[in-house]
Amino acid sequence: MANVELAEAPAKRRIRLAQPEPGLTAETMIERAHALIPMLRAQQDEADALGHYVPAVHEAFGKAGFYRMLQPRMFGGYETSFADFLRVVMEIGRGHPGAAWCFTLASSHPLVIGSHFPEEVQAEIFGPEGDFRSPHRAPPGGDWKRVEGGYRVSGRWSYSSGIPYATHFIGGGRVAAQDGEPARLVNFITPKDTVNVLPDWGAGTTLGMEASGSNTVELKDVFVPDRMLFREDILVTSEGFGPGDGIGARLHGNPMYLGVVGGFFHVTFGGIYVGAARAALDEYEEVARNTLAYRKVNVQRTNDIDAQVPFGRALTLTDSAEALTLQVAQMCTDQCERAVRDGTPISVADTIKVWDMARYAVNMCCEAIELLFRTSPVRAANRGQRMQRYLRDVQMYRIHPSSQPWLDAARAKSHWGLPIDRYGH
Repeated sequence: MANVELAEAPAKRRIRLAQPEPGLTAETMIERAHALIPMLRAQQDEADALGHYVPAVHEAFGKAGFYRMLQPRMFGGYETSFADFLRVVMEIGRGHPGAAWCFTLASSHPLVIGSHFPEEVQAEIFGPEGDFRSPHRAPPGGDWKRVEGGYRVSGRWSYSSGIPYATHFIGGGRVAAQDGEPARLVNFITPKDTVNVLPDWGAGTTLGMEASGSNTVELKDVFVPDRMLFREDILVTSEGFGPGDGIGARLHGNPMYLGVVGGFFHVTFGGIYVGAARAALDEYEEVARNTLAYRKVNVQRTNDIDAQVPFGRALTLTDSAEALTLQVAQMCTDQCERAVRDGTPISVADTIKVWDMARYAVNMCCEAIELLFRTSPVRAANRGQRMQRYLRDVQMYRIHPSSQPWLDAARAKSHWGLPIDRYGH
């Protein structure tokens, strides 16, 4: 019933904030991202030491319109498609994978705001200029104390990627049972100036993705009003939607703001790592064109089969990963459009399918980078070499919760109608 109401609801499509650059197209933004690759590569070392990309890159991203790609038009955004957003991420990742991680995990979350809050709360969050960026650290944390009109929250949320240039912070929590209602998982949003960002990222504190801005965020007795909370479960399924859910699709007249963003979140890693694999291919090719083959007199590496085979395989793996990533992004779009059009809900199984397919795309990129590293000249292992950086960046996905084998079991369970929990046990 709730989804039928959603499908029949009219769109408002009003504009409250003007776009900074009316008429800006996704194609132009992709071209701008590609043009920034030299700048991104030039600041790799400095950004890794800082723990995030340099201020000049931040300024360039803002000027190019990248931060507003997934932001509603009502609030000065461009509402580009999921796939076009990822095409920009791929170009940024080709310049610097760590910068792409930092950018993506802060700039994809206008989807959350545009989906789960009523118009006046969205206006409050996006602000008078439409300037918004935020990480979303969904695992529940913190101590929650009920007070009039909301909660007092204290706690720490580690790995809050994108926080250095954020305007807000979105985190997860668990609120206690009250008034006959059971304990529940929630998400909250708070302005960045209400939190502390701990200096625990960059400068060699982690193996890879040093410029991803994945610092710990700390809240100390911060008041979070009830209007800044939204449910956890609606990020992965619309099956339990009630009359108050799906508000963004009605408000903005765009199914991408249905709000079931759990699947798309994992697809964004495909954008980051396709970019990383392209960066590794570029580095390998540059070296091959300027280096002789090992122990082969006057044979350039580009003419050596021992370099041609791994490069060709890595190129095909990367091309395949890009195609799969963009196709899965289209699946996310199709799921949202179907749910709004005919009321067919996005199920947990739908989200797990998207997630696991996206994971395989990233694994292809990781395989490509690892292969290129193994067949590079030995100096690729030296600190400061780009190929070494890209290999270290791979390892940060290999240990990420999004990449773990339990997803295969979760896929089987969801297909067979067996219960799965958030950790796939």
